[in-house]
Amino acid sequence: MTFTTLAALVLVLGLQQAPPAQPASTDARLKVFVDCPDTSCYLDYLRDEITFVEYVRDRKDADLHVLVTSVETGSGGLEYTLSFIGLQQLAERKRTMTMTTERSDSEDRRRQRLATVLTIGLLDFVAARGLPTGLAVSVEAGATTTRASTLAADPWHHWIFSLRGDAEFNAEESTRELNLGLSASADRITPEWKITVGAGIDYEREQYDLDEEDPYKTTRRERELEALVVRSLNEHWSVGAMGEARSSTFDNYAVSVAAAPAIEWNFFPYSEYTRRQLRAQYALGWTYSRYHEESLFGKTREGRFKHEASITYEQREPWGTVETRFEWANTYPGFSKYRLELDGELSLRITRGLSLNFDAYMSRIRDQLSLPKRDATPEEVLLRLRQLGSGYELRFEAGLTYQFGSIFTSIVNPRFGQ
Repeated sequence: MTFTTLAALVLVLGLQQAPPAQPASTDARLKVFVDCPDTSCYLDYLRDEITFVEYVRDRKDADLHVLVTSVETGSGGLEYTLSFIGLQQLAERKRTMTMTTERSDSEDRRRQRLATVLTIGLLDFVAARGLPTGLAVSVEAGATTTRASTLAADPWHHWIFSLRGDAEFNAEESTRELNLGLSASADRITPEWKITVGAGIDYEREQYDLDEEDPYKTTRRERELEALVVRSLNEHWSVGAMGEARSSTFDNYAVSVAAAPAIEWNFFPYSEYTRRQLRAQYALGWTYSRYHEESLFGKTREGRFKHEASITYEQREPWGTVETRFEWANTYPGFSKYRLELDGELSLRITRGLSLNFDAYMSRIRDQLSLPKRDATPEEVLLRLRQLGSGYELRFEAGLTYQFGSIFTSIVNPRFGQ
């Protein structure tokens, strides 16, 4: 059964089971507020394709709030979740629908499927107010395919591989810059397992003509290998292990290797991940490092135990979105080598047309074990060729947006671009 056929059956069942509603005037179109807080949902395309409803720019003017969220799937595609939340006379009605796109899908294919899901969901609420005169619905059924047969036909067993290479060259009369990058990844995502492996190499070379006999040349190199294995236990618990190997001229690592088992608890069921999550995670492992230069603590190589504890909260609701994370990391022996980090984003709808946004990051840094013992040269400081010592890092951004005027947003005019 294809997605279109299944969606049509869902619509029919929903209309049959829906309680009788007092129909409003069939000439007044359903007012819809489409809300995409963290994803692209092709609003111009949807407004142009789905014309049997009226789109408004504020939920306070709407009969229906459609909250669209998305997460990346294991194959590199996107899973969209559309939450249909009735307002005013439709306040008792709610529905959630999902759709999945493939990584290979074109943008046109993605927006067509999104429009199909949105249309099916909207028809349920339109019918609750009384079907407008002249409304016609057509359903096209395709080939029947079961999920079991699809999985059985997968010769890759859910593994997804990716290769990427890039090169960039910039030149001016007194400067030259060359950047080369190569990365590869392998991922296997199933409901029970999450396995990701990634490797990358970055090379950057710069040349500056400072009116001296020879130009000043700099080189930065980064190499990294990361791996993560996670096993799902139930709706709240997961266990896993993380590993990393890297080298960096910027961070003074000739080689650094780390591995740590970890455990995670989600206060909410994982099945509610598109709307809310409250995860607590703990990891305890071992780190070995060898440095290009003698470190600030007189070491050329060392091994230490390290543990990390973090709490992450994410929620997406009609009133806005909030995402925040607190992490504490400590390197043994002792408790003096630690790092505290707090990162958060908050978007609030205050009132009609008024929204408030915050983005903040702060950290207390006491674990820069790889800092070179010698002082940085002026060129290294100005060109950011090596990491500099710092006891903290702060970033804060706030924004206020206010819109007023016509409540309707159904008209699209593409002339002279958007």
